[in-house]
Amino acid sequence: MSQTASLAASDLKQLASEVLSRARKAGATDAEAVVYEGDEFAAKVRLGQVETLKESGSRAVGLRVFVGQRTASTSSSDFSAESIERLVDGAITLAKITSEDPFAGLPEPEEFGELEGDLKLYFDDVMEQPPAERIEIARRAEAAAMAYDTRIQNSGGADFDTATGHKIMMNSRGFAGEYRRSYCGFSAVPIAIDEKGGMQRNYWYSNSRTTKKLESPEEVGQEAARRTLSRLGARQVKTQKAPVVFSPEIARSIIGNIFDAANGDAIYRHATFFDDMLGKQVAGENITVVDDGTMVFDGIGGFGTSPFDGEGLPTRRTVLVERGVLTNYVMNTYTARKLGMKSTGNASRGLAGNPGIGAGNFYLEPGTLTPEQIIGDVKDGLYVTETMGFGVNLVTGDYSQGASGMWIENGELAYPVEEITIAGNLKEMYRNIVAIGNDLVFRGSSAAPTMRVEGMTIAGA
Repeated sequence: MSQTASLAASDLKQLASEVLSRARKAGATDAEAVVYEGDEFAAKVRLGQVETLKESGSRAVGLRVFVGQRTASTSSSDFSAESIERLVDGAITLAKITSEDPFAGLPEPEEFGELEGDLKLYFDDVMEQPPAERIEIARRAEAAAMAYDTRIQNSGGADFDTATGHKIMMNSRGFAGEYRRSYCGFSAVPIAIDEKGGMQRNYWYSNSRTTKKLESPEEVGQEAARRTLSRLGARQVKTQKAPVVFSPEIARSIIGNIFDAANGDAIYRHATFFDDMLGKQVAGENITVVDDGTMVFDGIGGFGTSPFDGEGLPTRRTVLVERGVLTNYVMNTYTARKLGMKSTGNASRGLAGNPGIGAGNFYLEPGTLTPEQIIGDVKDGLYVTETMGFGVNLVTGDYSQGASGMWIENGELAYPVEEITIAGNLKEMYRNIVAIGNDLVFRGSSAAPTMRVEGMTIAGA
């Protein structure tokens, strides 16, 4: 097979088909091939000057084979005939020396499928935009941040990134699917200095699948500046128990632990505080958490949207927690078999290795309160805008992370705080979410609105 700088879609499909055919002839009882081709661009500007500029293209093929109930996988970025032969031979050789696994295997043929119609995942304008225009957007965002206030005297830079990808999947049980994705986004990171010489930095960003939906560079730069300035003069607070209001950026990570706790792999290993909790109350009745790989927002596919999952099953909407009750685990075919259940279409995989479990568009359903109303109900408490470290134990639910944000006094954001730790237990935290905001906005594949948790421990001075 000849190598070219870029292969047509028909050539990529032919490659996947050829890899499958060779695997079957070499002794595989079942096989699955994934072919990926993509382009990336990244530019970083600092103080108006281009600091780094990267442009790259990549392509690769992955093969997963089954020899009875033995499995192995290989991958390669070389599409030559000799490399494809080594890819297939390597996978078959590895499979023959691995242990048998009674739960291994592709999904059943009737389970395969994909969402119909255009999910609006790919837009040509992302790659058509000239590099000079991308760099200028980053430059404008940084300039807007620098011009916002005299206390902003330095910059961590501003960047602009684009990526496109084309994925093709085929297997020996008749599934064949493909889709393209595009992404573009930019950010600014200003640095502010107060009168005592203390420095703070923060950032803001805009991203989309199409350049037409990106926010104004000036608006993004100014928002980054506002967020940076709000940190100046930060101090510690005394150790206490108090309400904690989580900004949307932090709330989504708190809610994201629900996905990890309901992960079928963690369930069958009994390594989660959701073990044996299916059908039971795990959060307050105001909590409904959804994973939905089918979402299209205002004519644009979500960052977690795709027509099929990493095994060729159609993506779907799964309610994990409904009015506080754990209603579903999230599973791929392997974990579902171990649990005696059915896959939820959450298989995720790269080119090599067995499928993992990944989210689609994962979110906490919004409430009716504005963020101002949620903060306004707090006499003394913490508004968290950043957390640091990895302080979550999924087995016990224990939660402890470094944090910074704003202290709330009499319903108002009073002053910035830092060098504190917030702690609790997720099992209690999910039951103590007493207020949920109406400000659900997807800036990635997961999202949550502002939310308030009662009675957390804040460790400070």
